[in-house]
Amino acid sequence: MTTAATAPVRSRLPLMPYLLSAPAVLLYAVLLLVPLVATALLSLHSFSLYKGIEDVYDLANYRDIFGDSYFYEIFARTFRIAFLVTLLAAFIGAPEAYILNRMRAPWRGIFLLVALAPLLVSVISRTLGWALLFGSTGLVNQGLIGLGVTSAPLQFMYSETGIVIALTHVLMPFMMISVWASLQRLDPAIEHAAVSLGAPSLTVLRRIVLPQALPGVLSGGIITFALAASAFATPAIIGGRRLKVASTLAYDEFLNTLNWPLGAAIAVLLLIANIVIILGCNKLLERRYAEVFR
Repeated sequence: MTTAATAPVRSRLPLMPYLLSAPAVLLYAVLLLVPLVATALLSLHSFSLYKGIEDVYDLANYRDIFGDSYFYEIFARTFRIAFLVTLLAAFIGAPEAYILNRMRAPWRGIFLLVALAPLLVSVISRTLGWALLFGSTGLVNQGLIGLGVTSAPLQFMYSETGIVIALTHVLMPFMMISVWASLQRLDPAIEHAAVSLGAPSLTVLRRIVLPQALPGVLSGGIITFALAASAFATPAIIGGRRLKVASTLAYDEFLNTLNWPLGAAIAVLLLIANIVIILGCNKLLERRYAEVFR
């Protein structure tokens, strides 16, 4: 029975979730939305070599980008590298997460610490380590020559191959954590029951393990692809000045040529392309996931 004293309290309850989430929404708007809107507005300004940034709004920067094949090559390289990094991270990180999930204490904690240890080291430090390994006299080339795989040093530095390998190492923990979190819901008794009923190992993996791991692969793939497409430090160090991606190109426009509007336009297009590709792939994979495992 509702009393007169409790009625006003209940009438105010629907507003409580909005009031409680207001500080987080405000922080989100200030730290993320405001800079994005400012960058989008900056991309609409004109730039002159002698006058600098002009207070004129037009789409000249976007016309320059869409009308020059050089920018198409940059964006194609950016998303090609991001796709290969995501693919490698999924092929390596998903089995690693499955093996980790099957381990028992204390080995699970030890190997989890080993797998996540790279996150405790700066991205720049890890990338510089790969740069030392990839050199013509580095450990990788010397090992390949010593094993007779090649007679001359391979070109890992200033190449897409080197960037893909280094970025895969940098972003692998994000894929592994996502898949491992999904596999936490899998009861080992279900696998044991399937095996006891005569199901082959491949069938158990395909019908039981993979449906549980696939949401983690999808979420990890989204995180890995977004971070790989927008990565700066690793492509800048491994790729150098000659092999540019979208992030390093925007950096050059901001700090070298001082064409801030063009750099902002590149950043906006990178963000939009990232969102479109991620949402499109997510919808496609979810549809295929529903068709295969229904």
